[in-house]
Amino acid sequence: MSGKTISIKPTTLAQLKALKGGEVVELPGFVSDEPFYCRLTQPSMMLLAKTGAIPNALLSRAGELFTRGSRSVDADDASLLSEMYDVMHVIAEAAMVEPTLADVEEAGLNLTDAQFTAIFAYTQRGINKLTQFRQDKASS
Repeated sequence: MSGKTISIKPTTLAQLKALKGGEVVELPGFVSDEPFYCRLTQPSMMLLAKTGAIPNALLSRAGELFTRGSRSVDADDASLLSEMYDVMHVIAEAAMVEPTLADVEEAGLNLTDAQFTAIFAYTQRGINKLTQFRQDKASS
């Protein structure tokens, strides 16, 4: 032991309030070479379920997505794409702070599959995972 004492201080209320606003994240663009910047937060799956934002009928699919990610995809499941879209839509709606999902849709746009996937990755693992997602997409 070096004899040094590290002083760790609790997170302040001001720091917690700053976290609520989320962070600006670069997402895949609506046009291939133009990124889309969005302020995102990381919503709680449990809170979304508790408040009914994820309907009971989708809780099983949402649970699979959250615990196993894309490995839970079963190509033989006829309702898979519809249910995945519904879950991803709920997650994007909860995660997008600025612009909101409603703002994007009001502008006459729909999020792309790549945007939904990037938002989902961000909500599960934060900005570092999203950076990895963008690097993986760039190298493919």
